[in-house]
Amino acid sequence: MESFRWGFAILDSRLKHAVAVGQYRSFSRAAEACSLSQSAVSKSVADLERQLGYALFHRTSRSVMPTEEGRDFIERAARLLADMAELLGDRDRSANPYAGPLRVGLFPGSMDWILTEPLIRLLRRHSAVRFEIVSGNSERGVRLLSRGDIDIAFGLEPAFASWPQFKCERVATIEILPFVRSGHPLLLRRAAAKDALVEYEFVVPSSSEPYSSIIQEMYEQAGQHPVQKIHMTDQFVHVRRIVASSDAIGMIARQFTKSSWFRAGFDTLEETDFLEPLTLCYAARNRWPLKPAARALVSYVRDTWRERVSNSRHVV
Repeated sequence: MESFRWGFAILDSRLKHAVAVGQYRSFSRAAEACSLSQSAVSKSVADLERQLGYALFHRTSRSVMPTEEGRDFIERAARLLADMAELLGDRDRSANPYAGPLRVGLFPGSMDWILTEPLIRLLRRHSAVRFEIVSGNSERGVRLLSRGDIDIAFGLEPAFASWPQFKCERVATIEILPFVRSGHPLLLRRAAAKDALVEYEFVVPSSSEPYSSIIQEMYEQAGQHPVQKIHMTDQFVHVRRIVASSDAIGMIARQFTKSSWFRAGFDTLEETDFLEPLTLCYAARNRWPLKPAARALVSYVRDTWRERVSNSRHVV
């Protein structure tokens, strides 16, 4: 183990120096953090750039900024260094197995509300956890999890369950409903069919799979161009404001329709019946055991969701 540790120390020194420069945006401050001279750090990074064949940083007399390729490299290098430190026992895991980074992915990112309360609960219980949260569409989630760039992914079950290299377990089933402002013309109709919905615009998340294709097809079948009818945002506060101030249609989880703010200004289109419930799962690599912090997070997600469902049933 000691010989392996020594060999890795030589291998990773240039990665450490590059990550430090990226973190401090300064060769002098990175050198101070690494207890080296500025010339030593500069030479180390330059050697690494020559081996890579591209520049990691834009250098000026006043600043040091990562290039586009440099940002990607530094992010992966930082994750690699953290993993190696954990594998080699540089952290005292026996004293606190929850200490260190927990890299969590959420796909699609518009469902960030699923993780908010569970993450707070985890941090309150285990303050040594350090979160790194990334998001995007399902394709990015599969890619990041396959490469080991994240420890655990939360996303839609169909996106992860078909991959044999992942362990995938359900954590929640979410019923999504279209909603409109109070007094919307659609509320005067007994049932809002698709041919009525296409008269209005939709506000959807930018990665609203599987609903994006459903809504786009709905407009196309009516001879309309989806790009002219669909607004996209991952911020629900924007969805809420747009729907409140126009005739646009938004999408919301049923649990939120029980809240006082919703009932004061909005209504759901209950009989549209074209948005299937979403099954949310967590996914992790089969060959790697879940970190204790990741296991705890899964438990908090399930507990929080059960509480949310139970509370929504008791709201009059």
